[in-house]
Amino acid sequence: MRRAILDDAPALAVIHASAFETPWTAKALKGFMGDAGAITLVADDPKEGFILIRALAGEAEVLTLAVDPGSRRAGLGRALVEAAALSANEAGASSLFLEVAEDNLAALALYRAAGFEEAGRRSGYYRRANGPPMDALVLRRGLGAAGA
Repeated sequence: MRRAILDDAPALAVIHASAFETPWTAKALKGFMGDAGAITLVADDPKEGFILIRALAGEAEVLTLAVDPGSRRAGLGRALVEAAALSANEAGASSLFLEVAEDNLAALALYRAAGFEEAGRRSGYYRRANGPPMDALVLRRGLGAAGA
């Protein structure tokens, strides 16, 4: 695992498109990667998966996590989450937050196994092209001694 560079953005956009109904473009990913506090980690082969977080003011947020379908269910998602939690803690964050669609059972299982707990809900947050809006669950994980 390593930190991503801007040249990784096109490969990350392909992975993102395989994971989300409304994917981010390489240009959008580059913009997020350049934001203050942004940390993007990629698998050894960036075509397998990545996680993008932002750590600011003592808190961190997972902006997106995507794993290529052919690399799923092999522990890469969990490894990316753990690496991001460590990076966020090193950046001074005491908590790591994320939002996940209530019906994304695979992601919910991953995040709960990684120690995240429900901290809130955003009604109708995710708009769906072929269905009703879906609530987002806001999950939180404490980091380090201060965040536990």
